[in-house]
Amino acid sequence: MAALTQYLVLAQIPASMLPPVVFYISGHGFGHASRAIEVLHVLGEREPDLRVIVRTSAARSLFERTLRRPVDFHHIECDTGIVQIDDSLQLDARASVRRADEFHRALDARAAREAAFLRNQRAAVVVGDFPPLAFASAAAAGLPSVGISNFTWDWIYAAYPDEIRSAPDLVPAIRRAYASATVVLRLPLWGGFEGLERITRDIPFVARHSHRDPAEVRARFGLPADRPLVLMSFGGYGLADVETEPLAAMTGYTIVATDAPLAADSSVRWMSAVNRAGGSLVHLGDRRISEAGCRYEDLVRAADVVVTKPGYGIVAEAIANDTAILYTSRGCFAEYDVMVREMPRFARCRFIDRADLLAGRWREHLDRLLAQPPPPEAASTDGARHAAEEIRRFLR
Repeated sequence: MAALTQYLVLAQIPASMLPPVVFYISGHGFGHASRAIEVLHVLGEREPDLRVIVRTSAARSLFERTLRRPVDFHHIECDTGIVQIDDSLQLDARASVRRADEFHRALDARAAREAAFLRNQRAAVVVGDFPPLAFASAAAAGLPSVGISNFTWDWIYAAYPDEIRSAPDLVPAIRRAYASATVVLRLPLWGGFEGLERITRDIPFVARHSHRDPAEVRARFGLPADRPLVLMSFGGYGLADVETEPLAAMTGYTIVATDAPLAADSSVRWMSAVNRAGGSLVHLGDRRISEAGCRYEDLVRAADVVVTKPGYGIVAEAIANDTAILYTSRGCFAEYDVMVREMPRFARCRFIDRADLLAGRWREHLDRLLAQPPPPEAASTDGARHAAEEIRRFLR
């Protein structure tokens, strides 16, 4: 891993390269980073000599595991996202708005510093998914900017009316920054984008696609081929309070988790249940997945069902890899209602309430989900190509 980190950060850049592209990527969850990485892959295929700078607070390890081209990686805070409590299903709206307000009160000063950085790097274009800072900085530096997202942060924060009353300047500040973008590429399952109609273009899903045979992936990890495979996907925070004993005892399914809860007692309980489950409950850590020559999207494609909170990244990935979705509520987050309304068009999906989810009462939900017919629409999932071509327009 150390060698790969050196490749990411210290790769020698030939003098013949085009002026660099600078990506600003939200650190909220994994979805923003994973779809930006897909765009970077296509951009690398089209422009192999292009220098790319990534500025984000997203986990560096995600880029190390999945990126197939060199970038200069800079760990900075581009936005504040949402404050999670304990796990992926609980959020703190008041703290989220307070942190966002504090960050954006200093947006002009932050943008001025970033503009100096962009000029120093002789950047050609800025790409943002989807921190307002990206577009304010590009405008201050006199550079074009390309936005990519399925939602806007002003829309997210405006959904907390009680909390937003104490931060009356937050939504206007975000909207002003977004309005300075040159073009905004809007993804499916979208919400927000108020005032951006003139600069907005719709593109298909950006999603990671697996090119491995599901049977081969299962065989690499010793997972049974004769029963449905269920993948738990709750991001970096995991699922803190799930009852592991009923899951370990549930016959007829194999349940795989790639993340353990961050809370120490829950993590110990989870791993203890895995050790006693005899193969029906499996934990695959990042290192084991990497050593097997696989990526997360390979597990998504190998699975029959992902159990998750609905966010763009995992939903788009399930759609792209033809995997059913068993989803639960994620608290008061505006994107959730859009996902619930639109998902059935493109994926087999079913709701499980939090009580059943945490109690391990999954069987009936899984049985009914897998009995559903295919979704009515086939989604286009080549949005990364569309985004890369839009970015290339500004390189020359």
